[in-house]
Amino acid sequence: MSKEDRLRVLARIREYEQQGRFNDDVEEDDPAIPILPGEVDYTNKKLSSRAMTRLANFLGKSFFEHMIRKKKLIIKEVRGIENATAVTCGAIVTCNHFHLSDNYVVYKTIRPALKKGHFLYKVIKEGNYTNFKGPVRIMMRHANTLPLSSNLATMKEFYSGMKVLLERGEKILIYPEQAMWFNYRKPRPLKVGAFRFAAKFGAPVIPVFIGMRDSDELDDDGFKVQELYVHYLPAIYPDSGLSAAENANRMMEKNYALWVEAYEAFYHEKLSYDTLPAASAT
Repeated sequence: MSKEDRLRVLARIREYEQQGRFNDDVEEDDPAIPILPGEVDYTNKKLSSRAMTRLANFLGKSFFEHMIRKKKLIIKEVRGIENATAVTCGAIVTCNHFHLSDNYVVYKTIRPALKKGHFLYKVIKEGNYTNFKGPVRIMMRHANTLPLSSNLATMKEFYSGMKVLLERGEKILIYPEQAMWFNYRKPRPLKVGAFRFAAKFGAPVIPVFIGMRDSDELDDDGFKVQELYVHYLPAIYPDSGLSAAENANRMMEKNYALWVEAYEAFYHEKLSYDTLPAASAT
């Protein structure tokens, strides 16, 4: 993406914040190609899938560790990792979504909480699975990714795969803000989908909030590289006395409240959005 494209994205972020469109995409992606049943090996049962996963994870690690060495990705501090290591069962991990590298940041920092031989799985949108080419396509398809699909039959396979992964104790990263907003620092209102998964499968949620501060380094487009402060917040467990729908909403509200608390403590300011009056109810 060029500097001009990035500036257009930043302008669109300001526009969408004013309109209260917190979960809408600000980047112009091509239409997603539908994923059909049988295309995705959600639980890596096939030998070929496991081989491609090793390749994809190698490519991904090489790419992001190169960014770290060149100071294009700076993980400054990890706080509260004990909140993640205390969760010994399968769990949904949530994180604010502001950069293509934030999934690797979570993977790199949550590793002390992963059991031996386990991975951080990442739920991705359909277009990220189908639309890329070259090495990025390999990473998007095979680096322990779980693509959503517009095809209902494929989504049944997705649900079945997620159930298996959570039952065997895996951690699954989902971005409940839905869209990526480049270097946007505020926690955005959440979509309930991630918490429906947690409620449906009786899994806890581990909220992660990443705070940012400007570094002295510049990225390839001339923007300041952000120093990242990764906050692992207390896990949120389902309440056995509530229905799945009630649990999903309660967990979503609690997750957002924890993010807001972390934001205000880190930035030393009250959270407010620059919404126009017509969007103030969002």
